[in-house]
Amino acid sequence: MPTYDLIVEAHMPNLENLKKQAKLILRWHRERHYPVAAQIREHSPRFLNMPDSEILAASFKLSDAQEMVARQQGFDSWQALKTGLSTTSLKKVKSSPSKATIVGAEPQLFVTDIKRSCEFFRAKLGFSLVFSYGRPPYYAQVGRDAARLNLRCVERPVIESAVRDGEELLSVSMTVATANEIKLLFLEFRSAGVAFHQTLEKQPWGARNFVVKDPDGNLLLFAGPAN
Repeated sequence: MPTYDLIVEAHMPNLENLKKQAKLILRWHRERHYPVAAQIREHSPRFLNMPDSEILAASFKLSDAQEMVARQQGFDSWQALKTGLSTTSLKKVKSSPSKATIVGAEPQLFVTDIKRSCEFFRAKLGFSLVFSYGRPPYYAQVGRDAARLNLRCVERPVIESAVRDGEELLSVSMTVATANEIKLLFLEFRSAGVAFHQTLEKQPWGARNFVVKDPDGNLLLFAGPAN
């Protein structure tokens, strides 16, 4: 299932590629691909408080898609982006990388109720909905800071709960940068009434972590430095 995340070059964006990207966004909008609505809402201020259905029904032109791409690149407008790229190319021309760089990973969790899972991640763990897909939804993505989790609806649990708990089979691991942050995160979740599979503990290998169990029994590990 594609997430329709917008792919950009890691080193120096190429204007022609960004033009193609804007046209692709426009096509996705015209074809009413629900995942792109979340992207439009995030990067286009006039769509900020609109639900997916209204965004996909609204007028959306190539210039809107170009402005959206420009904001993703850190510019206020398409013209500012073109000027910025032109200036950058005159100052420094980088050669093509000889090795591909993986810039992110999106673990997939199997859940039996997309709406219930999205609400759990939102209300309990402080995530926000990036997109949901289908009527009723059968696929969704939630995110918090740099973390992205894909939720896939299944009719029944994929792993028996007794096996998962007994073997402590983690579905995903997420990390923070400091010892203070992992403590703050644990206290935040505890105050939200989260059910812990393991409370905050210091590990022999120099980490401090805790494990949360989601409504479907998926074990989510949160970790940071012990000191």
